Amino acid sequence: MMSSSTGSAEPGTVTRALADPLRARIVELLAGEMLCTCHLVELTGAGQTNVSNHLRVLREAGLIEAEPAGRFTYYRLCPETLDALTAQYAGLADRARTAGRTRRPCA
Repeated sequence: MMSSSTGSAEPGTVTRALADPLRARIVELLAGEMLCTCHLVELTGAGQTNVSNHLRVLREAGLIEAEPAGRFTYYRLCPETLDALTAQYAGLADRARTAGRTRRPCA
């Protein structure tokens, strides 16, 4: 049974979570397969406490879900959260295309 601490996070929360290089690397790794903390420690070279803290931030942002498996916990990426972030930025790009030549007059 998968669990996450938040359903849908605010886009700013997701963006801040992805801004950290180690968290971005963890997200990249989880895009390929479910991994447990020990795998992420090995693949990133970061300490177990550091990885665990980053996983907590990613869970709170709604980017990953945890699945207990015996004495291990496996993590997987939540593509729906990334889809929502992508849609938000696509909307901004559309607005910029439309308003790209509009100038607000100066006072």
